[in-house]
Amino acid sequence: MLTLTLGNYRVRLAESLADLHATQKLRFLTFRKGRDGAIPAKGLDQDRFDEQCDHVMIEHRKTGQLQCSFRMLTFESGREVPMSYSAQFYDLSALQDFQGPMVEIGRFCIHPSAKDPDVLRVAWGALTKLVDERGIELLFGCSSFQGTDAKPYSDAFAILRDRHLAPKRWLPKVKAPRVFDYAERVKRTIDRKSGMRLMPPLLKTYLLMGGWVSDHAVIDRQLNTMHLFTGVEINAIPPARKRLLRALVATHA
Repeated sequence: MLTLTLGNYRVRLAESLADLHATQKLRFLTFRKGRDGAIPAKGLDQDRFDEQCDHVMIEHRKTGQLQCSFRMLTFESGREVPMSYSAQFYDLSALQDFQGPMVEIGRFCIHPSAKDPDVLRVAWGALTKLVDERGIELLFGCSSFQGTDAKPYSDAFAILRDRHLAPKRWLPKVKAPRVFDYAERVKRTIDRKSGMRLMPPLLKTYLLMGGWVSDHAVIDRQLNTMHLFTGVEINAIPPARKRLLRALVATHA
């Protein structure tokens, strides 16, 4: 059972329908607000994968407010990857040869009012504990850029193209009807400082862990995002980062 505290935060798995609705409400606030910033009336982001997932909740210890949530769907090996959320958008046939346990991370969101960078650190501490407990060998999911216009993110896409593409043996193929093939289309000179500044925080963290991405972004007009398939092989995480994360868990579990 997941239990973790760090400073002002506690981490736990959703245990009730009320807990699940709290995560779905935060997801709705994060992903489905109108382009003018307005929040539509329904208030819950739901799909058919919710019933199969563990839902991780990071709450403020004093107020109880949900600061961050994400869901996890665990698979015994790559043979099961066609049942993942990501497989709706990417041809993941190459990953079916992956032999070890894997987990899909989805609907990762942080409350708009949460400005403390420790929230993301706590989330990675929780992931570290779950990965170790379950013997996970691959983390994967979708990392999103806000909006569907790729031009402002050209420097970020150029960095991904040059340094972080998936190994050929795992590279996802195009499946979605609307994609931006940035590996072919981005030609501009790279401003690395600008590119890293524009990189979504979650994706940036994945990359620091040795993560890799698909060579194309899926354009999701419903959520007003462009997302990339993202993978992190646990054995490839730099040893120093593994030690830091495990020290965090050992100190605060």
